[in-house]
Amino acid sequence: MEHVKSRSSYWLKQQGPGLEHFSWQKGYSAFSVYFREVDRLLWYIDNQEQHHRKQGFQDEYRGLLTEHGIEFDERYVWD
Repeated sequence: MEHVKSRSSYWLKQQGPGLEHFSWQKGYSAFSVYFREVDRLLWYIDNQEQHHRKQGFQDEYRGLLTEHGIEFDERYVWD
């Protein structure tokens, strides 16, 4: 992930004015997706901006962790 974040950050900074200070958040998460759910995932990605008008990212992320039984400490989840 460090390599992906580093290379994609470098690429984005080259894309035009206003992006030269772009940076990813410090942490990251990875979730696997069942191949039969790929269409649903792509729909979610296409509609993510609209979705996050109804439910913020942090609430959604907490829900994903809780739904999958992943214990977490709020002190270490957010930048």
